[in-house]
Amino acid sequence: MHFGQIPRVPGDPILGLMDLYRADTNPAKLDLGVGVYKDAQGLTPIPRAVKLAEQRLLDSEQTKSYIGGHGDAQFGALLLRQVLGSRAIALGEQRAGCTQAPGGTGALRLAGEFIAKCLPGRSIWLSDPTWPIHETLFAAAGLRVQHYPYVGADNRLDVDGMLATLQQVPPGDVVLLHACCHNPTGFDLNHDDWLRVLDVVRARELLPLFDFAYQGFGDGLEEDAWAVRLFAETLPEMLITSSCSKNFGLYRERTGALIAVTSDAERLLDVRSQLASLARNLWSTPPAHGAAVVATILADEPLRQIWQDEVERMRRRIASLRQGLVEALTPYGLAERFAHIARQRGMFSYTGLTAEQVRRLRAEDSVYLVESGRANVAGLDAERLDDLARAIARVVQA
Repeated sequence: MHFGQIPRVPGDPILGLMDLYRADTNPAKLDLGVGVYKDAQGLTPIPRAVKLAEQRLLDSEQTKSYIGGHGDAQFGALLLRQVLGSRAIALGEQRAGCTQAPGGTGALRLAGEFIAKCLPGRSIWLSDPTWPIHETLFAAAGLRVQHYPYVGADNRLDVDGMLATLQQVPPGDVVLLHACCHNPTGFDLNHDDWLRVLDVVRARELLPLFDFAYQGFGDGLEEDAWAVRLFAETLPEMLITSSCSKNFGLYRERTGALIAVTSDAERLLDVRSQLASLARNLWSTPPAHGAAVVATILADEPLRQIWQDEVERMRRRIASLRQGLVEALTPYGLAERFAHIARQRGMFSYTGLTAEQVRRLRAEDSVYLVESGRANVAGLDAERLDDLARAIARVVQA
């Protein structure tokens, strides 16, 4: 037998939570685990701009041929402007390039492979905590993974601890930064914090890798790009991974990109040659449909405006749900304890609930969260905030 000695590995905890949720027969069950946006009806909708773009593509698309190692060229050019800004110096000097990937996850893996091959011996520093897949993706690429403090045991942002650690990072190492809507905590750096981080990154000659998965879900499409653009305007080199899963609702189309900013146009050609070679051995060429949808929307002003309005409505709904949950907890004397939920940004919240409390919520109320206490706020139902607050109060006041 060839496969008889292959051990079974544990399943992904979030995907496993999906299975438990689906098997739960409680009609009042609530899924706050899986990281997808849901509307007031509990559905993950296809944005109207996406449907209109798809119809246009259905009528006009003439081929299903490969789109090349770097992906859809129009998608890349338009996404660069969306991320870096249309007046970005790096764009004018032709020293920023976009390599399309299968989702933000694919872009991160491509970044890891690039660092491992072209910048050997360098560690990558992740926030503690961070998105769990960051840990496994970069380890699988052969990188040494290390951590800097981000949120402490008191469930508060620890900027001083973060900076103190970064000041000790060996020159040349890579530091992964969440551009906005930090996953899993929801705690974001403010502008002054980012300026302090930039000073340390520049002084220590670190290479920043921005994970930009939630543009538009924090404070707005332009506002959320502030830190990325600050670093791009100040530093000669950086990497950025961008995802279209959340803000375009293209979860299953796997549409993302790795953006490289280099010191000059010639250096960009060198970097892009390596990225194309690495991508060839990972997925050859990326899937076309999602990128064509994004390019169609960003290239057409009426469609773009529809999309921008939709992203803004999603952002405001998430912020309203955050505030609504804190208000629903007020009658139980818990508003101050959970006030951080309203201050956080994006889809996720580090609630501060313990693993035991999370298990009780699942067993007694069919409320599904990750055992770290991370909740997908975008999965909340505004009509059920009082029910959720009552369940939370019961488990934390037991």
